[in-house]
Amino acid sequence: MTLTPQQQARYARHLALPEIGAAGQARLSAGSVLVVGAGGLGSPAALYLAAAGAGRIGVMDGDALELSNLQRQILHRTADLGRPKAASAADALRALNPEVEIVPIPQRLTAANGDGVIGGYDVVIDATDSFAAKFLIADLCHAAGRPVVHGGIRAFEGSAMTVIPGRGACYRCVFEQPPTAEEGAPRGPLGALPGVIGAVQATEALKLLLGAPAEALLIGRLFVYDAWRLTARTVRVTRRVECPLCGGEVIA
Repeated sequence: MTLTPQQQARYARHLALPEIGAAGQARLSAGSVLVVGAGGLGSPAALYLAAAGAGRIGVMDGDALELSNLQRQILHRTADLGRPKAASAADALRALNPEVEIVPIPQRLTAANGDGVIGGYDVVIDATDSFAAKFLIADLCHAAGRPVVHGGIRAFEGSAMTVIPGRGACYRCVFEQPPTAEEGAPRGPLGALPGVIGAVQATEALKLLLGAPAEALLIGRLFVYDAWRLTARTVRVTRRVECPLCGGEVIA
């Protein structure tokens, strides 16, 4: 890939990094990421992916924008109220970087449509807000052999982890089963919290597209952030032999 003068200017700070350079920027341009959820987590994740020049970004969300979303979902504007989030997100991302191909998918991810959608992307970002959706994404990405960057937020706390099928712990190794409705009920979150976790998810996705080594990724590690105490830590997570998703497999 030969960068135009405009691209050299847009991505100058990437080009100055030895870990990226022109070759890395070309890899980003050739890569694709599916962002499932255009809400609190998906907003910063998609914005940073587009700004970085990821070649194709799918934005999958079946909801319409509501007023209460605007406290944290920074992809959208007040004028977008009532619009499908996928469409609103696509407009914002195209305005940020017209060179990136944006694919709005105005529907919820399901077991029926999941295989056909996920298989068309190199990396998946789980930016959903329900445990049912997260377990479904974990299962679909495992079956498709696609890396997935999970993220979750509640109140003042957030977490993120990266799963590459066949390498290390999967989502079901860490979270054995969905919580009860009461335990999993939404709380908050603080409006700025998803900005931190979504940015971590975008960072992981970009590193995956760049071919970063395993030690540079959140593989086998859960990133935990507490916005109230302003602390961050990573917790080692290991594969469970009895895991219903990957327990019977040989892990590299």
